Amino acid sequence: MFPFHLLKSNYLIVNIGHFANTIIFRLPNGSTQQKLRYIIDICSMKNMLRKSLLSLLFAGFSLLAAAQQVDTTQQRIAGRVNAPEQQQKPYVILISIDGFRYDYAQKYGAKNLLGYAQQGVKADALIPSFPSLTFPNHYTIATGLYPSHTGLVANSFYDRARKESFSMSQKDKVKDGFWYGGTPLWVLAEQQKMVSASFYWVGSDADVQGIHPSYYYYYNEQISNKDRVEVVKNWLTLPEEKRPHFISFYYPEVDHAGHDFGPESAEAKAAVQLVDGYIADLVAAVNSTGLPVNFILVSDHGMTQVDQKNPIKTPASIDKQKFKISSAGSMMQLYANEASDILPQYAKLKAGAVDYEVYLKKDVPKKLHYGPKDDRFNRIGDLVLLSKWPKVFADWKVNPGFHGFDPITVPDMKATFYAWGPAFKQGLQVPAFKNVEVYDVVTRILGLTKTSKTDGTGKVAQKILK
Repeated sequence: MFPFHLLKSNYLIVNIGHFANTIIFRLPNGSTQQKLRYIIDICSMKNMLRKSLLSLLFAGFSLLAAAQQVDTTQQRIAGRVNAPEQQQKPYVILISIDGFRYDYAQKYGAKNLLGYAQQGVKADALIPSFPSLTFPNHYTIATGLYPSHTGLVANSFYDRARKESFSMSQKDKVKDGFWYGGTPLWVLAEQQKMVSASFYWVGSDADVQGIHPSYYYYYNEQISNKDRVEVVKNWLTLPEEKRPHFISFYYPEVDHAGHDFGPESAEAKAAVQLVDGYIADLVAAVNSTGLPVNFILVSDHGMTQVDQKNPIKTPASIDKQKFKISSAGSMMQLYANEASDILPQYAKLKAGAVDYEVYLKKDVPKKLHYGPKDDRFNRIGDLVLLSKWPKVFADWKVNPGFHGFDPITVPDMKATFYAWGPAFKQGLQVPAFKNVEVYDVVTRILGLTKTSKTDGTGKVAQKILK
């Protein structure tokens, strides 16, 4: 039987031995049953060998079995209602397109998004916080705090106090509120008796400060866009006392295509246009409710082409008995078991560094907000290694598309900000701004009172809101 595996739920990769190298089938978006039917259809291809057909069928049943273990049900917190003073407040839907680079809409003809931007506000770019990775930046947008201030300092990192590592791929960690500092927008809303909902957002399925949104889903990629749009419409047609005024919504497709095929690929273009259509469906459904809904569209980071042929291998000088290693492609962090080992290891790395910079934590450039004074949860490495674009750290084959770099030195890291609706000025284009400013925009529209200091200035909200 020939080996196969599934990649990010949307690709079926089949090795058919001596007769070819590897065949990659892109599975359609939609339900698991639709994907299974597609796999079975593949089996009818004339030139596939009998064993390959069996392998594909087993892959289909494997996908179905895996999907059955995914919780796709809506989670509801009983007893939550809007306070009377919140029932007449405006509505905000915060949409993220993961990996949607600042120039993608124009570059790939996202006509719907460009039209919405003309109706409201368009920023030249949204500047991600460092590191320009998915988990840190989604949570920064939701809290108004730099990653070093929320504790979510990378997609994976080590917590010294708990003596435990966090990874975005570990579902039990992702759902554990211990890892999340700050007060995300849905928590702030619920604390002030305003109902919130989330169709995915980093931290929304965790018990942050013991609070979930009133309605939320555990992250999965099994629910079709049509069904997700219908859920949002249903939320907005609930009775006023139960209707959410803040909703978060998330699309992963553009990030997947950018990683797997590169930001200049036909697949990236197709993903941009696919999501452009998805958002048009969402906007049409929301507008049919007649409610005064404000849309804010952001992305967490951009995407850049990297050197696939010559990745930076894990430096041989690192003593893995003395240091824990956390790598994110563009960055590698070392956590010392003993403080006395830090300087000797630093000297060895500096002496052999090629295509990357080596910093003691205290020497990380201040502009990155990633030094000891910013490290409120003590989760940044004792040594921080930053690759020089287009190089990345990897001991394996590298995908063509990457992010994580300093967005000031690598402009491809810049993200997107569009906003439209009754609260926003019309036909306004503003200079690029930091993503810590988004929090103030949302709280001012919803009339929520911030309960702690954030890293935004509030100046962007003053400029773009009526």
